[in-house]
Amino acid sequence: MQETSSPTGVEVRNWGGDIVSRPKVVVMARSVDDIVTVMKNPDKYPAPVRAVGSNHSTTRCATADGGTIVDVSQMTNIIEVGDDFVRAQAGALYIDVAKKMQEHNLQFFVNVELGNLTIGSACCGGTKDASMPGEFGQVCSYAINIKLVKPDGELLEVTEDDPELLQIMRSSYGLLGIVYEATFRVKPLQAMSVRHSTYSIDEFERRLPELIGQGESMMLYMYPFLGKVTVEYRKYVEPQGSASSRPWRLRNWVWKTVAPTFGYLSNRFIPWKPLRYFLLNRFNRLIQIALGIMVKSKHTNPTDQLIRYPHKSGRSAYTFSIWAFPEGKYVQVLRDYFAFCKAYYKKSGYRCDLLNVGYRILSDQSSLFSYSYDGDVMTVDPVSTGAKGWDEFLQAYNAFCSEQGGVPLFNQTKWIEPSQATKAFGANLEKFAEYRRQYDPSDRLLNQYFAEMFEPSAVNA
Repeated sequence: MQETSSPTGVEVRNWGGDIVSRPKVVVMARSVDDIVTVMKNPDKYPAPVRAVGSNHSTTRCATADGGTIVDVSQMTNIIEVGDDFVRAQAGALYIDVAKKMQEHNLQFFVNVELGNLTIGSACCGGTKDASMPGEFGQVCSYAINIKLVKPDGELLEVTEDDPELLQIMRSSYGLLGIVYEATFRVKPLQAMSVRHSTYSIDEFERRLPELIGQGESMMLYMYPFLGKVTVEYRKYVEPQGSASSRPWRLRNWVWKTVAPTFGYLSNRFIPWKPLRYFLLNRFNRLIQIALGIMVKSKHTNPTDQLIRYPHKSGRSAYTFSIWAFPEGKYVQVLRDYFAFCKAYYKKSGYRCDLLNVGYRILSDQSSLFSYSYDGDVMTVDPVSTGAKGWDEFLQAYNAFCSEQGGVPLFNQTKWIEPSQATKAFGANLEKFAEYRRQYDPSDRLLNQYFAEMFEPSAVNA
């Protein structure tokens, strides 16, 4: 076990560099015994104790100011690949596990764009991807066995034999214990088609019931200043020849490098906003054309959707946020969001320098904080390089989304307020708080961020 300590705090930043934590101790765990050691020695390893993997969260959910960070990124063993399951340590990257399963003709049910997602985070935190037909869109919904170290240092294994506790654990964000191993249900590798179509907002509204009725996965690229929506359709198909990786390689290159680099350079070298955003609109029109013409195939490999990002972000870094809305009111929310973006730009001079995206996710009560707990949802997700003005925009965006009845994610919706979380999750928030108090009565794992969400009376006392 390797550790770094400082009485004034060791600076730890998330992948995007905008979230800073200053724990007194950072422990690089290499085994479950290392985690047990931390938990059983509160004097040496002070609270709050928070676990991190690739640290891609965009909120302060993993910060541990004055406490201890347990880095599990070295615990990467893929322990077992079974006929319908995979078991791996908490620090294993989702993309590495997916590629290993591919050798066995298996795949995850949910293939998120963020390949750097770690198994520990995947089983107990929020994720997003458009639901494939008849399936869930949240990775944790397929976690069937979670092993963790409790705050007192004892081990706990949660399985499908205790569905209520498993539901709690799937949305526990490391607040009931530190995950060291997890098992996911998986499926046989299938061929998948992909195609894109672009609609005006009016046509999208008129045809949305028809588009949903096609029975395909739907991801959206949204352009508030162009009044357009591009829909990415995916579905499983019978194999037709060899799988093509070209569509996903092109899309991933644009997501990972081209778009964020364009945003970074335009912000840095084009100070005159009318020109900057004129070029951004041109770039977005080019994206629409490229998606329709080049990112399509009748046979692709689902695991090729995953992107391996560099260990450290550079000028191609980007960030995002997310709120989910009931499907039945989505078009009106989208229209209002387009109007909100235009009004905010007129008032402040700020607009997102990258795309807005969205996902259609099916109803899912597999985790307590599922954002589709009450029914099918569609999301509105602004994406940005994080340039000046982003944080202020997010606070206005959060207020807008909360007023519209949206549901956030604790690890991906930056600057949410406790009142907004309470409105979104209602009784489930208190239900989780009761479990948290039971499993962590001394608040060993509770940082300031989650204390404000779950125990506001204690914070304000």
